[in-house]
Amino acid sequence: MPSHPAFLAASEAPADIYLVTSAEWEDGIDVPDALINLAKAQQFKASAGQIILAASDDGTVSSVLFGLGAGRDALAVAALSNKLPEADYAIARDGGLPMSQIAAGWADGVYRFDRYLSDKAVPPRLVVGEGDAAESIVREAVAISGLRDLVNTPAEDMGPAQIQGAISDLAERYGATLETTIGDALLDANYPMVHAVGRAGPQEPRIMELSWGDEKAPELAIVGKGVAFDTGGLNLKTGNYMRLMKKDMGGAAHAIALAELVMGANLPVHLKLYVPAVENSISGTAFRPGDILSSRKGLSVEIDNTDAEGRLILGDALTRACEGDPDLVIDFATLTGAARVALGPDLAPYYTDDEALAGAISTGSDASGDPAWRMPLWDPYVSLLKSPIADLVNSAAGGMAGSITAALFLKQFVEAKSWVHLDVWAWRKAKYGQPEGGAACGLRAMWEMIKTRYA
Repeated sequence: MPSHPAFLAASEAPADIYLVTSAEWEDGIDVPDALINLAKAQQFKASAGQIILAASDDGTVSSVLFGLGAGRDALAVAALSNKLPEADYAIARDGGLPMSQIAAGWADGVYRFDRYLSDKAVPPRLVVGEGDAAESIVREAVAISGLRDLVNTPAEDMGPAQIQGAISDLAERYGATLETTIGDALLDANYPMVHAVGRAGPQEPRIMELSWGDEKAPELAIVGKGVAFDTGGLNLKTGNYMRLMKKDMGGAAHAIALAELVMGANLPVHLKLYVPAVENSISGTAFRPGDILSSRKGLSVEIDNTDAEGRLILGDALTRACEGDPDLVIDFATLTGAARVALGPDLAPYYTDDEALAGAISTGSDASGDPAWRMPLWDPYVSLLKSPIADLVNSAAGGMAGSITAALFLKQFVEAKSWVHLDVWAWRKAKYGQPEGGAACGLRAMWEMIKTRYA
């Protein structure tokens, strides 16, 4: 069984946790009298995040009462695990939440990015038992913690070479093969847009192609945008917009985490993971507004804005992914600020023209409690991507429908039975008592869909 510091299979004397919604509390529930009396004394209403702790004679926590409010937030338990002292705990009452969501919230709340801190975190531990369900819970927590670590690590320590290292470690762990094309070799291998975007960076641009599983099984292709840092290029971002651009490889982090889940569960698929990794930097070799780039697909692209670089490297990677005749192509990218304007920080927008797939993702979102929202691939907006001197322009003028036109740009490079694009933020403001930082967006919804599709 994989291990995670916040979970254990069994404990001799864990403190009991009672989860309760506000509606259940009004109706009355069966919990220990000590908790009931403490709750009454503190006017407990089971509002989201309310905590009541009962102590044993030796001063250790013996039981916990935690409010879920309306019970609609699948990660609500993060506000509990974030505040509990180090000890062992077990769920005595689930408040209507499945154990998978309780555990996901627990892992979310205890996560700390302490790589650069001398004081390392020691989390409270939740009993999850043994067996397949417990292993699945732990694997998911490990993958998501890894995703968050990748996003939170500053670009000085998470450049294209370090992204390659993370994928190499993954390949070694699961017996996968990894092929990497670096620097000017990208031109020989026909990845011209990956090369153009990354050629000005301090580390050479590259694309990684991981292969795992039975080649006779359905091919699942996962693609992730790996812009290790995005200055905006010659269309330079202002300081406030550049501040978080270490997270512009968040799509790659999601793709790596999803690939890890697929291999860890030994799903019967032929997995292909494609990650183009670059820095969008400024130097004498930087690509320019007005340049026309060739692409692996054969389409020419006029550069309107060098800050619309992620879709360029994804265009080459998606073209490569489709050459293997995959059953399904999934791409993750921190692609547009327009997606955040449209849906805010919590909803993960996804684009697909496959109705069955859209329904399966919606079902996976409901089952996992991971919010995802379908956005329109409105074909008439392709006209906004027309160039008078090239096949496409990389950024639509005027700024309208920015997330939609970015998705439509990617669509021009996709020839597959089924494809979905997720425009994720890979970040979260302070929530559940945590400081802001890297976060999984839409990952659990996609994983739930994949398990149902292939398991």
